[in-house]
Amino acid sequence: MKTQVTSKVNGLDTKQMYETIEAIKAQPGLARFQFRNSNRWITGGHNRSTIQGFYGAGQEDSSRTEPFEFVNGEPPVLLGNNEGANPVEFLLHALAGCVTTTLVLHATARGIRIDSVSTEMEGDIDLRGLLGLDDSVTPGYEQIRMRMDIQADCSDEELDDLLAYVRDHSPVCETVCRPVPVVVERVGASEAAARA
Repeated sequence: MKTQVTSKVNGLDTKQMYETIEAIKAQPGLARFQFRNSNRWITGGHNRSTIQGFYGAGQEDSSRTEPFEFVNGEPPVLLGNNEGANPVEFLLHALAGCVTTTLVLHATARGIRIDSVSTEMEGDIDLRGLLGLDDSVTPGYEQIRMRMDIQADCSDEELDDLLAYVRDHSPVCETVCRPVPVVVERVGASEAAARA
């Protein structure tokens, strides 16, 4: 009986990683993914998102037997009851998670072993934009600051180069840093019922 040796760096199977890269080089269509989210309003600022299926690697994915659920809420000062983190806090979570995952992926590709990564984030919002009280105030974040403590087996210069690369290649970071078309449309009752 032969045992297959897998090489893992930073928790990633490097053989599988390079096989995936080669497959995408040979068939660029495999790189096209579509992620989905379904959201239902409950009351006030309380709503729930469900995430399960997605399309990727040339097919509909069926690996998730149960959906992931995320509860969105607001703190009392924003008229909620702390049912969950609010959507702009989830954005910080998504940004930190994506930058961290992208960092680990590209560190692995460069042969850099990561010992630890921890991130602290802050984002500034002026509610006058959300409330429509001042059209000169953006309703979104004015600035987001990420402070990452990265311990790795490489020089500070290599880490700085890696982090600059990651900022430009993290899907969430890149999406936040550039204007992205978002289509918001109302669906009719029959179409909404068909989706339910």
